[in-house]
Amino acid sequence: MALLMGAVAYDPKVVTIWAGFRSWFADQGLDFDFVLYSHYERQVEDLAAGRIDAAWNSPLAWIRTERLAAAHNWRATPLVMRDTDRDLTSVIVVRSDSPFHDVADLKGETIAVGAVDSPQATMIPVSFLRAAGLRPEVDTMIRRHDVGVGLHGDHIGGERDAARALAAGTVSAACMTDTNHLLFGREGTLSAGSTRVIARTESFDHCNLSVGASMPEDDMRRFGDLLLSMSYTDPRVRPLFDLEGLTTWLPGRTSGYAALATAVDETDFYDSAGGVTAGEEYAP
Repeated sequence: MALLMGAVAYDPKVVTIWAGFRSWFADQGLDFDFVLYSHYERQVEDLAAGRIDAAWNSPLAWIRTERLAAAHNWRATPLVMRDTDRDLTSVIVVRSDSPFHDVADLKGETIAVGAVDSPQATMIPVSFLRAAGLRPEVDTMIRRHDVGVGLHGDHIGGERDAARALAAGTVSAACMTDTNHLLFGREGTLSAGSTRVIARTESFDHCNLSVGASMPEDDMRRFGDLLLSMSYTDPRVRPLFDLEGLTTWLPGRTSGYAALATAVDETDFYDSAGGVTAGEEYAP
């Protein structure tokens, strides 16, 4: 029986990526297939129920997977992650000509963020603001941009819209990853030299390939070994890696999810057993 993995179709390239990986795995003698989901919550629930063996999970989906596993006494393993999934940071950006130089200066101001379920453009930076003494909707106003809700920020449209709001002068600051801050400058969403960073979160990790209890230990080990053996120098692998945004797979780890777990608890997004307890604004 094929090893079955779930992936969320946040972009058409997802089909190209995993179809290419499926062909590569077949050449290595691994019977592998994938199914696509429109949002992460159903994917996580299918992993928990054993309907799929593995899932390409967002960091938020991993938090829920980990909590479901602990509550129901099954194994969840972050098997691998991309080299680009480790040690990300989000930044709080203002216009270069603004009077703001520190997070404390944003008291009473409006800050643009991404979608409600974006770890990097909403949940982690808002938690950072809260820890700095700026209570959301009390000390500062948070303006969300709910594009692609259910995709956990993989669709960066909300993050880009937050940057556009900053450029238009309708907000005083915007939250985004440092890499997307650079991207928005290159593509022209933010004009060169028009913004500056006034704060940066602690580093955190992003996606991982999560394995559920339905996969036997030997199969999990073989799957992981094959992924880790993929080389960027392989002409079949390289274009797929480029689409997926990595140069090598690395072993999965759990040490980079603490900040997001704190944000989840602060917003009551999931309960301790992995139930979805977010408000009505979260409707994937």
